[in-house]
Formats: sequence, C-alpha cells, structure tokens
Amino acid sequence: MAPAKKPSRHRYTQADFHDFTHTGPGTLAGRYLRTFWWPLCRSDDLKTGRARPARILNEDFTLYRGEGGEAALLAPRCAHRGELLSVGWVEGDCLRCFYHGWKYDASGQCVEQPAEDPAFKHKIRIRAYPALDYLGLVFAYLGDGEKPPLPRYPFMETVEDSTCIRAVGTNTRPYNYRNRIENSIDPVHIAFVHRNSEYRGLTGYPEVSAEETDYGLILHSRRPGGEVRISQFQMPTILYIKQGPRLPFETAWRDFLAWRVPVDDHTNTLFSVSLVRVKDEEAKRRFREINEAMIAKDPAPEMGDAVLAGKIHIDDIDDPKMRVNVQDYVAQMGQGAIADTDSERLGRSDAAIILLRKIFARELRALASHKPLKQWKALTPAATTGL
Repeated sequence: MAPAKKPSRHRYTQADFHDFTHTGPGTLAGRYLRTFWWPLCRSDDLKTGRARPARILNEDFTLYRGEGGEAALLAPRCAHRGELLSVGWVEGDCLRCFYHGWKYDASGQCVEQPAEDPAFKHKIRIRAYPALDYLGLVFAYLGDGEKPPLPRYPFMETVEDSTCIRAVGTNTRPYNYRNRIENSIDPVHIAFVHRNSEYRGLTGYPEVSAEETDYGLILHSRRPGGEVRISQFQMPTILYIKQGPRLPFETAWRDFLAWRVPVDDHTNTLFSVSLVRVKDEEAKRRFREINEAMIAKDPAPEMGDAVLAGKIHIDDIDDPKMRVNVQDYVAQMGQGAIADTDSERLGRSDAAIILLRKIFARELRALASHKPLKQWKALTPAATTGL
C-alpha cells in the first residue's frame, strides 16, 4: 500500500509578502486582514428588524439587526437552495429565508424548516461571525478561531454637549484601499493637493520621519518654521489626525478617526468618527443636516471624475464642504484603481509609506511561516503641535 501523501502547503513568493493590494479569501493579505475587526456600516443605517447585504475583503455576507437590537452577521446564502438571505425577513432575533422559509438564528443554526422533517433542521448550520455596535458603527470579526477584543477609543466616546457633536461619516471610492491609506501618511501632498483648502496653513515641504509603535506607526512632519504635525496610523488601515474646520460655525479643529475598508480589490469604503466643536445647539442641528446630506449624495466622485476628464479644473471647486474630498479623490483615483507600485520611485519624504510596506511584508511573511503575528494595540492621541 502506498504511503499517504502529506498535505501540500502553498509556496508563497516574495511577491506575495509585498502584495497587500489583493484581499480575497485565498490571498495571504486577505488571511491577514481577517485577523482584525472591521466596520461594515453605520449603526443608524442598520434598522431594527431589517437585513441587508454586506461585502468586504472580496467576500459577501448577510447583516441584520434582530428585534432585540443586536446586530448579527451570517453567510450570504441559505443552505437549502442558495437564496440570498438579505432579501428575507427578520423574525425576533432570527432571519427567515425569502425562498422556502428556512429560519436561522444569530449563531447560524437553522431553527425552522416549514416543509421538512422537524429533525432535519438540527443538521443545518451556516457560518456566523461576531458583530457588535461601537461609536455609531457596526463592527464584525471575520477570522477563524477565537476573536480578539474589539479595539476601544475612549477619547472618541465623549458624550455630546452643547458645543461638541460626534459625527459618523462614510463614503465609497472606486479604487483600491491602498491608494487611500498611503495617501493619508504622505504629508507632502498637502502642500499641493490641498493648497486651496482649510489645510493651506500647512505650508512648505516638511521633513518627514516615521517610526513603528505598539499600534502601528507615528508620523512627524516638521515644517520650515519648526512646527510639527503628527499623524497616527493603527494597523491595518486606521488613521487618527486633527482636521481643520470646514464650516463657518465650527470653533476648533476636529478629532478624526477613520477606517479604510477594502470592499474588493477595486473598491474601498471609508467609515469615520469625528468629534466636531461648534458654537451652539443650532450649529449642531445644521451640522447634522449637512453631514447626512453629504452621505446621501456624495459629490466627490462625479466632480472628481470631471476634473480627471479635463472638464473642469480642481481650482474651480470652492465649496468648503466638499473641496478636500474632491481633491483627495482626484489624487487617489489619478493613480489608477490599482496603483502600479512597481513603477514608483520613492524618496525620503515617503518614509511612512516605506515603513508601512515593510511592516505589512514582515507580518505577511510571519503568517505564511506560521510564526506569531505582532499583537497591535489601540492608539491613543499623541501630543500634537503645529496643526
């Protein structure tokens, strides 16, 4: 009798260790990114008693909120005939399939099959994933094994008062998430891309330095006058910065915390939580209206595409509510839906980008070699000067 063959292991190449662009279930980067919690939608957008489809990391899911108020995440399709569960009905804290009425609880266990033997349902279970609400967002953990704790940010949990509002934002862009995260740790682009914006005070070309931390990396941009702007990046895609006021009734710079989520290789979604300081309750009401209107109809893609097509110039956009978003869209989409990083020529001002790529390569190599991964902590704000 021939000896049993040993299970084969995938042989990764150097290219795999440096590729965190592609994030599907079969990719090395996809495996790594599934070891983190991810926001899927704003909490307010997942209504009690309703289900909706969710797509992240090139994979589809079913997200719903039970009548008890808890969010739940299941596989996309019913085990019976493959119907999309997102078109079904929420009943109590369970989800019933639209096609033949099979019903699943939040653990993925089938609990009812109207036309089948009562004993059959106990044999049916679909994949379920941990999900919970935090900071106005619905988060989920998509990895295998024991889930890690959801990172917490007490400095963003501030209870609203008459002069502070916590705003939750989102927008989707038709390019890879790497375009977005690497742009956010590139301080030189501000002097050019955002020269006509609230960031215009950040003049000159900074001396850039970056170092790894227990949460990711910290970036220092020292400008010619000696002022230093600090940006903090938590692995794998989270940014914390101070943002300048965009509306006349804002009284100070915003605290801005953002997750950039890979939807698929050509699409990413941003979810942000901002602490915004305003004059009074009336300003808070106006801010909420403007924020919701911007989410309902995001003008940046249409206007940005017009700039890229040469129909208008970027300097023609003078609305402060949208100017920075359009500028970033043009800069990031202008690289292509997937940037050709092999053709880049990086310089010393790209210190943070170079460091981030090294960190990803190290962690992907460790994952491929079955070695321990670095256990990243949640960031806390560093002392910030020279905003």
